[in-house]
Amino acid sequence: MRGSLSLTVGVMAAELGLVKIDSADSAAIERDWLLRAEPVHRQLRDKLPADYCARIVQVLAGGARLWLATEGQAVVGVAVWRLVENTYEGRRLYVDDLVTDTAARSRGIGRYILSCLEEKARSLGCQVLALDSGTQRERAHQFYFRFGMTISSFCFRKNLK
Repeated sequence: MRGSLSLTVGVMAAELGLVKIDSADSAAIERDWLLRAEPVHRQLRDKLPADYCARIVQVLAGGARLWLATEGQAVVGVAVWRLVENTYEGRRLYVDDLVTDTAARSRGIGRYILSCLEEKARSLGCQVLALDSGTQRERAHQFYFRFGMTISSFCFRKNLK
């Protein structure tokens, strides 16, 4: 499913599209888009397995959705997200991954993707749009603060493998 938005950033105007891959079935249909997304996605997740497409299909089968920001046929941004219901927030749209191609940063693409995600969250009746970001990603944190996001808690984890 494709949509588009004309976005003006400063003096630069870009025609951005949005490819939505919402299920493991649609991932098989949109395999060429997955292959275009892979190098951008690996800029954030360099430890993804060699068979990127199979991993994404598995993640989608678990309820995630993959949205790709595009300029023509090129992928310039990737978002993986899902709906989560919990006891302390109710319904939230949780962003697993959000990355803009390093060659296309500071052009409004990340803001475009987050704005689309926020619109989707509102349409689904979510109370919260949430994501986690590694402590080392200071530039990303500055971006999230500018988008109106706050740090609401610490995330604790214990690696089991």
